[in-house]
Amino acid sequence: MATDPLFTTREIQLAESPAGLPEPEHFTIAQRPVPVPGSGQVVVRHRYFLVFPGLRTLIGGQADGVPLPRIHVGDTLFGPAVGEVVAAAPGGPLRPGDLVTHLLGWREHALVAAADCTPLAGDVLPDPVAQLSSGSAAYGALTRLAEVRPGDTVFVTGAAGAVGTLAGPVARLLGAARVIGSTRSAAKAERLRAELGYDAVVVPGPRPLDEQLAAAAPDGIDVLLDNVGGEQLTAAVRAARRGARFALVGALAGQLSPDRDGGSAPAEIDTFRLVNQGVSLYGYSGQDHPEVAAEWTKRFGDWLRSGEITFPHVRVQGMDQAPRALQELFEGRHFGTVVVELPPA
Repeated sequence: MATDPLFTTREIQLAESPAGLPEPEHFTIAQRPVPVPGSGQVVVRHRYFLVFPGLRTLIGGQADGVPLPRIHVGDTLFGPAVGEVVAAAPGGPLRPGDLVTHLLGWREHALVAAADCTPLAGDVLPDPVAQLSSGSAAYGALTRLAEVRPGDTVFVTGAAGAVGTLAGPVARLLGAARVIGSTRSAAKAERLRAELGYDAVVVPGPRPLDEQLAAAAPDGIDVLLDNVGGEQLTAAVRAARRGARFALVGALAGQLSPDRDGGSAPAEIDTFRLVNQGVSLYGYSGQDHPEVAAEWTKRFGDWLRSGEITFPHVRVQGMDQAPRALQELFEGRHFGTVVVELPPA
């Protein structure tokens, strides 16, 4: 890899393995020369990159079965990013000025194989930052696994996160009659009701989840989109109606626990009820449904333009704030998707 000695760039590296949840002191910002692209490569200057809870699993060392590599001490973090091609090897499919997405975020510039970049069509989504939404997982789970039907009661756990803030509105657009969410704070619960149209929101705490779910869905739930696992999955099984369809998308109960390594989220499930009620339970992986991403992007763009849906997100300004943004994500301080926005070159 050649470098340009006249220009430098910054990237965020893991400096120390955390004993619990990562904090800013576990990361460092390293400065490197901007690379020069070789054959089949481009250099991308980032505009935005995603802050996402899956980094907890990759940093925690329990990435077995995860289709992403583990992050070791000294490695640069990575994840979805949107940026502009600023240098390209001759003869390639991408040219300077092209907007692309790829998976080497958490740095100002990335040297990427052109084949690993997805060019952005300017007329698909009204704002490039929406490319970093996690809505594809919600949409895929609700259409391929849970198959939301008109009149369904849908329960979305972790409803104030990146997936949940889109899952509830999407379920409604797919025909759900009642949409219930869960979140960790009363303030977020109010936002879910007022801004995103959730009919009811349960808040884990002193009041038992079973009691809250019974009040929110007295006839039970038909669909679960689960981002959390743990006790919330346990309660959802007990609230399932006959023939309920459960789609598991995330495992935040494990990833957000300081006592775990991000690679497990145990839950006690009443298998008798699963059998007796004929409940189906599947884990959703985008790898199993490669056609979903393009379908979602098209429908997401249409819904955004029509005003039928919004993209709740928080823009954190600058590389220096990225480690803090990750900590705040784990602490549940943000609503919706969290992205780091980098200043123009």
